[in-house]
Amino acid sequence: MKLKTTLAAAVSAAVIAAAPLATVAYGSANKPASAPVAKADIVDTAVAAGQFNTLAKALTAAGLVDTLKGPGPFTVFAPTDEAFAKIPADKLNALLADKAALTKVLTYHVVGGKVMAADVKTGEVRTVQGAPLKVVASPTGVTVNNARVIKTDIAATNGVIHVIDTVVLPN
Repeated sequence: MKLKTTLAAAVSAAVIAAAPLATVAYGSANKPASAPVAKADIVDTAVAAGQFNTLAKALTAAGLVDTLKGPGPFTVFAPTDEAFAKIPADKLNALLADKAALTKVLTYHVVGGKVMAADVKTGEVRTVQGAPLKVVASPTGVTVNNARVIKTDIAATNGVIHVIDTVVLPN
């Protein structure tokens, strides 16, 4: 319960900290651009995608499933199974067995608020974990720390998922 309270407080702080990054994207005639319609929360959306099995296992091990099924909104930089496979098996197994370290890593992939790809700007954004992520937006794409964003704007009822090719680790 303490973790949920702490995470909820961190999310609230992150939403406030992330607010300057969020700008409204406009379509034609100055009307807000339409976003994909979401039918499931972040966890169920990730599980249904089929490429986040390790992430789902990690969220369960850290006890974060209920939090990410909560109201949010959240922006999740979700590493694929291939991204987790870049971590040596012994180190990944050790991480999955260490709830505190795992929680720190997973919450480093979450930003409070819903930030769509069109709203991303180069700079730092505070994560739910508390440390900033360095975001670089360029004509060739977006990176978060050194992870490349390979798919964007996967809509969920409580936020958005951006897929990354590498697990990012807090300092």
